[in-house]
Amino acid sequence: MIARRRKSMKLANPAPLGLFGFATTTWLLSMVNAGWLPATTVPIVLAMAFAYGGTAQFAAGLMEMAKGNSFGFIAFCSFGAFWWSFALFEKFFATGVPTAAVGWYLLVWGAFTFAMWLASFALNRAVFLIFLALWITFFLLGLSPLLGIRALFTLGGYTGLITALIAFYTAAAEIINESHGRTLLPLGVPAVRLATAPHPAE
Repeated sequence: MIARRRKSMKLANPAPLGLFGFATTTWLLSMVNAGWLPATTVPIVLAMAFAYGGTAQFAAGLMEMAKGNSFGFIAFCSFGAFWWSFALFEKFFATGVPTAAVGWYLLVWGAFTFAMWLASFALNRAVFLIFLALWITFFLLGLSPLLGIRALFTLGGYTGLITALIAFYTAAAEIINESHGRTLLPLGVPAVRLATAPHPAE
């Protein structure tokens, strides 16, 4: 009886929660990085990083684990932890840390994101684009202090804004399509399926 109830129980889709948490927090931080907002607005970014980008996104990752989605589990929990680490660093540990160390911190996250991007080839095109824009953002932000080129940091702010917009669209598409029971906002077919699809002439 218990096993039958578990089979019939439908779990909620946690992806929109994780994506909205990621998109909104990334948008606010990227506005600062791109120079749209002054550095004095960073505290509001930290608040979002702790609550929505960090906690809500990590919770979404745990829900993905319960659904057996390894990609969603690793992605949401990892980036939830990223926002916690970023907020903790900015709030408590940033004083006296060399800028080169911050650059390597961002590059490490860029390498992780690149690996996840390779995995995303098998997922829908929207998720593929999120991770493509995100690893580029991390590398631009990370290389800026290492190379001493401020323009790379500003450019990373703009690619971060693009990343946030794609993530927000993906989250909106997930919840809107599910709520209406049909595809209103397309997410695109997987990149791998496109690459391996037979040629029309074949």
